Amino acid sequence: MSIGEVTSSFGRPYRPTAIALANRMGRLFRIGTRPISRDRVLSEARRKVGLSDFGDEAFLEPLEVLIDSINREAALNPVGRMIIRGRIVGVLINKIVAQDTIKKHPEILHIPVEAPIVVAGLARTGTTMLHRLIAQDPSMRSLASWEAINPAPHTTHEPGKGKDPRFAQAAKAAKGLKYMSPGFFAIHPAEPDAPEEEVILLEQAFLTTTPEAMMNVPTYSKWLEQQDHVPAYQALKRMMQYLQWQRPGIGKPTRWVLKTPHHQEYLDPLLEVFPKATIVHTHRDPLKTSASFFSMVTHLQMIFSDDVDPNRVANHWLDKIEKMARRTMATRDRVNDEGFVDVSYYDLIEDPIPEVERVYEAAEKVLTPEARAAMEASRKVNKQHKYGKHKYSLADFGMTKEDVETRIAEYRARFGVPYE
Repeated sequence: MSIGEVTSSFGRPYRPTAIALANRMGRLFRIGTRPISRDRVLSEARRKVGLSDFGDEAFLEPLEVLIDSINREAALNPVGRMIIRGRIVGVLINKIVAQDTIKKHPEILHIPVEAPIVVAGLARTGTTMLHRLIAQDPSMRSLASWEAINPAPHTTHEPGKGKDPRFAQAAKAAKGLKYMSPGFFAIHPAEPDAPEEEVILLEQAFLTTTPEAMMNVPTYSKWLEQQDHVPAYQALKRMMQYLQWQRPGIGKPTRWVLKTPHHQEYLDPLLEVFPKATIVHTHRDPLKTSASFFSMVTHLQMIFSDDVDPNRVANHWLDKIEKMARRTMATRDRVNDEGFVDVSYYDLIEDPIPEVERVYEAAEKVLTPEARAAMEASRKVNKQHKYGKHKYSLADFGMTKEDVETRIAEYRARFGVPYE
């Protein structure tokens, strides 16, 4: 498969020789095949950093539901299981380190993080482009990919003394992703120094859609939709405060730009925690975006499992897309669209700067010449299809246009979303 062109024809998952051999040996010698244990991952996190207090233990129930769903439903291969288990331990380590630091520095919880700009459209609607542009503004704060991979390191790096070692860690992770799934960057770039989705920080509460993007965990997914997500957004705010305290050498901006499709299902709890947020609702033809997103998630799940059914993935996420659209519309009805600004993907592609100006006007923020220049410079570097062109179709997932259209017709009509 050419890295310049990523297609969505799904057969046996691609496996580099070393990964295929590791999976084979893992099954043979039962390495990476044992069920994940909640008590063991908690103990390992405590042991690795020599700390014991996780703070509020409300996260234990979602962690248990997630691990049970992984063990029973995800069908992870040995390498995939080791990676997923390692991610869970990593989240717990960051959680316990952040808790310890905040206990020593309670002033962290008084750092203001009000009025974020939140990019919250369906996946593949230009959210990454807009997020990365706004993040170029020196007066805005965003989550860097190298921060996201380890937001609360056990050993801190002193600002101004060389590049943070987490950058090398993130670069290594990106290289590993490229190795395990060539061409994935054409679908979703994951550069170490680029802004990243804060959905990763919601993992601190284990109330996030990240697991169901990475693997088949339907029990956890169904449970997640029925929970109160205010604690998750409170945990997100706490981590944003912690990150501002940890990296103050950037002018101490207190306004963040956030971005993840996850927010569309939970805008009510988001607005309860961030009542002054400006929500940027991006729009593009769902007939185009749905197939693209199904392809991205299927490619991602194939890294961790040898048993991935593209039709199952597509049906699960089409349900999610409908829920996202309906829940977002319900929130907008509740607040009479106050605090929301609509942005068309097609206008973004033609010229994104006027759209940024509209967002800033809604957020009562000035687009300075310095910020505009930084955004224009970024556009020259981060061009569309920078890592190759992604090709896909609904037929790859056993779906027709009618299957999708019947689920999103109300959304299309309300916002006048054109056919592409």
